[in-house]
Amino acid sequence: MVNWLRRGHDNPAASAPNGAAVVDGDAGDSPEALRTSVAALVAFVNRSAGQLPVAAVVRTRRLTDTLSEVIDTSAVRPLDVYALISLRGTLDDYLPTTLRGYLAVAADLREQVRASGRTATQSLLEQLDALQTSASSVLVAARDQDVDALMTQGSFLRTKFSGSDLDL
Repeated sequence: MVNWLRRGHDNPAASAPNGAAVVDGDAGDSPEALRTSVAALVAFVNRSAGQLPVAAVVRTRRLTDTLSEVIDTSAVRPLDVYALISLRGTLDDYLPTTLRGYLAVAADLREQVRASGRTATQSLLEQLDALQTSASSVLVAARDQDVDALMTQGSFLRTKFSGSDLDL
């Protein structure tokens, strides 16, 4: 991730939670690297689709599509640090951990109601919904940043090219 988050770490090339190597510098945060992480998650979901509930596959693909949309906003301006942290967390940890956790549950136990009052499948879907809510919020923030930048540019141009009260 960003260099300043790595200060004090002896081995910045350690493996990320999904098995991908963390690259020295910010190369791992490039749009290309982020898209590669999304593609790896999509491939994992596709390989695991037979073991996941259909609703989970659909929700996961919707989530990866939203993450891709966030990444696509970098065509206009670099992603801010908060978007990068959210993307990396979701791509490298939260989503893979959620899916692998569900897949680790024996198939005959996935529909048993647990002490929490929910089944493993219900818990999986709730977790995917929480991740989607977070990703959607990041997308809205990135788009709002673009709108704010456009409004700021418009204000600058109006001030620059229209007469000022200070003109003599």
